[in-house]
Amino acid sequence: MAMLNNIINHSHLFTIHILIFFLLFDSYTTSAAGNGSSEGAQPSSSTIPIGVVLDTNSPMGSMVDLCMKMAVEDFYKKHPNYATRLQLHTRNAQTILDANFAVIELLKQEVVQGIIAPERSAEDAFFAELGQNARVPMISFTSSSKATSYTDNHYLVRSTPDDAVQAQALAAVCKEFHWSNLAVLYEDTDYGSQFVSLLNKEFQKADIGLSYMVAIPNSADDIDILKELNKLAKRQTRVFLVIMNVYLGNRLFPLAKRAGVMSEGYAWIVSNSLSVFMDSMDLATHDSMEGVIGIRPYLSCSNDLDSFRGRWKRNVSLSSGSVMELNAYGLWAYDAVTALAYAVEKINSSMLNISATTQKNLSVSTFGPELVKKLSNIKFRGLSGEFELVDGKLKASEFEIFNVIGSGEKIVGFWMPDRGIVRDISTRYSDGLKSIVWPGDSLTRPVGWAIPSSGKLRVGIPWKHGFEEFVHATDLGDGHVKASGFSIDIFLATLEALPFRLNYEFRIYNDTRDINWSYDDMLRKIPEEFDMVVGDTTNWAPRAEYVDFSLPYSESGVVLVVKNRKPFDMWIFVKPLNWDLWLAIIVSCVVMGIVLLVLEHRVASSEVDSTMAPKEKSGMVYWSPVAVLAFPERNMVSNGWSALVLVFWLFMAFILMQSYTANLSAILTVDQLKFAFSDNYYVGCQDGSFMKKFLVDRLHISASRLRSYASAEEYHQAMTLGSKNGGVDAIFDEIPYMKILLNKYDDQYKMAGPTYRTGGFGFAFPKGSSLAAHFSRAILDVTQGSNMTEIEQTNFGPGYSSQDPLSATISQGTSRLTFYEFAGLFLVIGSVTVLALFCSETRIGRKMTTNARQFVHNCINFRSSSRLNPVVDSTSVAGESTEGVAEDVHEPVQDNVASHPSPQHGEVEMHEIALIDNVLAAQKSGEISHRNGENNQSV
Repeated sequence: MAMLNNIINHSHLFTIHILIFFLLFDSYTTSAAGNGSSEGAQPSSSTIPIGVVLDTNSPMGSMVDLCMKMAVEDFYKKHPNYATRLQLHTRNAQTILDANFAVIELLKQEVVQGIIAPERSAEDAFFAELGQNARVPMISFTSSSKATSYTDNHYLVRSTPDDAVQAQALAAVCKEFHWSNLAVLYEDTDYGSQFVSLLNKEFQKADIGLSYMVAIPNSADDIDILKELNKLAKRQTRVFLVIMNVYLGNRLFPLAKRAGVMSEGYAWIVSNSLSVFMDSMDLATHDSMEGVIGIRPYLSCSNDLDSFRGRWKRNVSLSSGSVMELNAYGLWAYDAVTALAYAVEKINSSMLNISATTQKNLSVSTFGPELVKKLSNIKFRGLSGEFELVDGKLKASEFEIFNVIGSGEKIVGFWMPDRGIVRDISTRYSDGLKSIVWPGDSLTRPVGWAIPSSGKLRVGIPWKHGFEEFVHATDLGDGHVKASGFSIDIFLATLEALPFRLNYEFRIYNDTRDINWSYDDMLRKIPEEFDMVVGDTTNWAPRAEYVDFSLPYSESGVVLVVKNRKPFDMWIFVKPLNWDLWLAIIVSCVVMGIVLLVLEHRVASSEVDSTMAPKEKSGMVYWSPVAVLAFPERNMVSNGWSALVLVFWLFMAFILMQSYTANLSAILTVDQLKFAFSDNYYVGCQDGSFMKKFLVDRLHISASRLRSYASAEEYHQAMTLGSKNGGVDAIFDEIPYMKILLNKYDDQYKMAGPTYRTGGFGFAFPKGSSLAAHFSRAILDVTQGSNMTEIEQTNFGPGYSSQDPLSATISQGTSRLTFYEFAGLFLVIGSVTVLALFCSETRIGRKMTTNARQFVHNCINFRSSSRLNPVVDSTSVAGESTEGVAEDVHEPVQDNVASHPSPQHGEVEMHEIALIDNVLAAQKSGEISHRNGENNQSV
């Protein structure tokens, strides 16, 4: 019981520490002030008092006390000429409260210049603060985790390896055995919590997960520990890391063997807090630990260590009390005393007259700060190995890895800070560890996880009467279940892709046909009823708090589906063009008819048109912009300028017709969505899914506006009714469900709005399950394989593929064409029309046209004359040509020329461009004759 009192560690006692510190320390300083002097008790000039607080009645306390006394004796036997001597003042402290009083007493009465702290680290923070205020170093041989920052407080010195280094070694061991998850059992103390925090940090770096963390109080009964072990036996994780003191560890392993978790397939690792005491365990506990792997600081063999072990055993035989077997803690205490002896000897002799000054009613040592500095620079070879302090703690050293076999141990390897795991520390071979005997006398390395004790993987599947394309379950009786659907086919395909075989059995959830069932309730049955859940279960963040998901095997996202309202009516044909463009086309037709009528008025009618009445002929020319589109083969015009105008008109009309056709096709074939929630809208979602919570929490839709349905048929019926008739106006659900709805009723519904992210469908597992990683890799093989399309089309019908992208949402407004888009086209045709009118109906235009024709005619005649008479005066030829042309043009052929008044005052009559070819032909054939003015008037 005395040992138990020393081990118990409760954080709430820290408050008591503070109160005791101020009460007793104030009493001490008041006493010093009452003496009227700032000087404390003076030891001899060569004696340095050092305080020691131990439970000397406990086996460990007795062992450590003997080691420290032997350290003082051995040191001064080796160094008899040293001017200083350590004097140990030991105080017995069975409880934490006793330790507090003992420290205050040592500072007050013995004026100690250093204190070797108690066996456990429960008081570290309190003693560190006390040491800083009194300027006295507090030396711990058991503390392995920092209670305070060394930067803030240099007076807490630890002669033990740091727990952060031990955490690195444990992570390396687990990685060596390829364990990706493990469970942690630790003592429910501040020390245990701090160590688990360090473990979690180092294991994350090594990509190792902590599946379960079980805290066991020191006061726990055996029945409570056994319950926790039985829970672990039902989980898939088979690797357990134990972080406990020796008292709790002695109780744990016999109970673990009783619970059946020390059998084949399991792996156990013990940390330094337990493995250091292996020699002190009783035979029954040691036997129950067979197959356990442990790590502890490596103590190198030396002659000094062997000699010390022999002398220590002789001294123990002379002792009357119970003494624990020598272990690393005793050697660390031995080296701590040796380091103090070296340090005080190196301090300047002028400071050997130790004094304590009083500042602000506190007694402060003037010797302690120098002692801390010297300790930081001490280096020597101790019994535990190389002694060197770095940032107030022992420099990182090697750890040995051992395997418990029978009543003994076997060293299977070592971990080195700079090399990692090696087989032999002397040769530093790194080709793995030596052979290990695992629990259950097995030589096969445990894989780290296993199917629970039932022997078959309990696969939970939901029962549902809607969307059976994903999961359809039928209970055949006698525990047999028939399952089919897309999710089931994916599960069966992944089983084939796993690197190992799994025996499984389907178990139906909601076989009572409860209408209030939910996927969340089903997932919470893991792992009590199911080892995994297969179905259309969505990877949703709130669910990840109590289950692990595999990678998704389906499309992800939530979408809104609404009715497809098409804007079709009897006037649909006018919608491709805007009103201003329609108006511009009509006005253009009228203007073009007038222009052609003006141009054709100057041209004589052809033989075909000679029979037409003037009124009928004018109407035909007026409608020619439209008629030319319907009767392109008919010669509607005779004037060359009219033909030019019609060419550009046809070009514009062609563009307008093509644009009209394209826009009308878009209106008739593309769903135009004009959706908005009404004041009394209702939204549909799926029964049992997370959609209700999703819509309320994320989209802030009132729960009173939601209505649940179970199938695509129910969705369709509700949308047909609408909110006013007890249905809904819209549906929110995941993409795979909505694609099924659209495939069945593709002409009536449309996805609208943004896609809200979700994780897609995946398989669910217990937290920390190794199966999640294996199934995730298998799902990648299946979904990216050639069989994925076949699985989809088998369940969803031909043509279905999750690889098809979703159709983009079309803009809600009708894309009408306006006049502005075709203004350039109208500008071109207008310019050509104005040019035709100018050249045909104005005097200047006619004159410019005549001059242009004469220039062209002269160029042609010049080329002809050049070929016949190459040496002719160019001036005379040009003049003759000009006169000839003028004469010929004066009386042109009048077959198709409109009637004009006779020329007056030397005016030359204009001829149409269309007759140039006839004039040239008449000149060459000699058939051109002068006509009388009367012929000009005959039309």
